[in-house]
Amino acid sequence: MIVIRSLAYQLIFLSWTTIISISCLPLLAIASRHTMQNIATFWIKICFFLQRKILQMSFEIRGIDNLPHGSVIIAAKHQSIWDTMIFHHLLTDPAYIFKKELLFVPIIGWYLQKTGQIPIDRNGGIKALKLMINMTRHAVTNQQQIVIFPEGHRQLPGITGTYHSGVAMLYKSLKIPVVPVALNSGLFWCRQTFLRYPGVITLEILPALPDNIERKTLMKVLQDQIEIATYTLEKEALQRFSYLNCLISH
Repeated sequence: MIVIRSLAYQLIFLSWTTIISISCLPLLAIASRHTMQNIATFWIKICFFLQRKILQMSFEIRGIDNLPHGSVIIAAKHQSIWDTMIFHHLLTDPAYIFKKELLFVPIIGWYLQKTGQIPIDRNGGIKALKLMINMTRHAVTNQQQIVIFPEGHRQLPGITGTYHSGVAMLYKSLKIPVVPVALNSGLFWCRQTFLRYPGVITLEILPALPDNIERKTLMKVLQDQIEIATYTLEKEALQRFSYLNCLISH
């Protein structure tokens, strides 16, 4: 049943994405960035509906009171594609920091540019980081909220990736709150297979990090808080949904 549901979701998801992407192409030339962001939010809303109805997969948000008003840097754990959807639900105007290679994906890259997302060249060194900071400053000026995945890549449940210092540079340069976010999406939306498991993904917004802490301390505190909270969420999910069979190395 999980295989059938997963396959059905994938086919309907791709069809829905193709329909809305092509039908909205003319708007790229005439609509405002905010309009395109609203279309992206609508697309994701339907995706969540499909996940509930087909996959029997839903989500819960904890710690919503920890999310400050105004501009903020969301530093989140990254385990699945689902993580790239949820912040359109939580935030009013998110700007994701993403690998620049996605800009060359037909149609999708155009929407990423139009909605004010922020590409980064992972091999570009300090020059790429400076460009990222300039683009995030512009996004903050537009009242956007910055979303960054400090590990860069999706990680399997139970795995801690390398936390890159780009988030510390943003913290120092933008002078806005950094909010750690933990989640357990990888147990339900596995990275290495198309299978999607029923259950409830949990995302937890942790308190914003203190102001004016130095870079090494920031990175250690950020990683410790995210990883400890993620471990707790994973353990809770495995106890609650005993049928989960994604690998986890705790």
